[in-house]
Amino acid sequence: MTDAAIAARIGHSFRDPALLDRALTHRSAAGRGGLASNERLEFLGDRVLGLLIAEWLVERFPKEREGALGRRLSVLVSAPVLAEIGAALGLGEALRVEKAGGKAGLRAGQNVLADATEAVIGALYLDGGLEAARRFVRAEWAARIAADPTPPVNAKSRLQEYLLGRGLPLPEYRLLSAEGPDHRPLFTVEVVAAGRSAQGSGESKQAAQQAAAQAWLEAEDAA
Repeated sequence: MTDAAIAARIGHSFRDPALLDRALTHRSAAGRGGLASNERLEFLGDRVLGLLIAEWLVERFPKEREGALGRRLSVLVSAPVLAEIGAALGLGEALRVEKAGGKAGLRAGQNVLADATEAVIGALYLDGGLEAARRFVRAEWAARIAADPTPPVNAKSRLQEYLLGRGLPLPEYRLLSAEGPDHRPLFTVEVVAAGRSAQGSGESKQAAQQAAAQAWLEAEDAA
């Protein structure tokens, strides 16, 4: 997919097309030093996204307290959500990566897609200001904002609440393995709680912990 196709998909005509070009350049294809990669735009886009989602949540849920808004925010700006949006936009196909060195699976990596999505937001902000970034975010996140009428509670928090409610000790998480290439790592974590254990895997330690907690809860429900 071309840069022009991505620009059309996100609904923005770039005054400076080089910004979108950089947003779609992975560090593996950026040459020595990596300053021509999308990493700096990703850094900026992360902050812009957090601001815009927080602004939207305060507007959309005027009766919710900070804790509930924070739980919504953490899910909406998480790597899985960003990666889903990036994949739907076609960023994986458009991303420029190093051809050699076993990079065949890089474009599909969750973290790579999430970073590219944040980089696009950063590019939009620099090219068209906060309003351009806001239009994009509100279009791509609208269904997710409306999907859950109650604040989400992640698996680790639900497991902790389950144990505390029964007067049991907090869970312990142990890293079992870290495998795979740098661009697509796979972590496996074990959680031990109430005398039972469960395992989960993910592209980050946090994602693996969430998966392990979810597996523990599902096993408890099935017992």
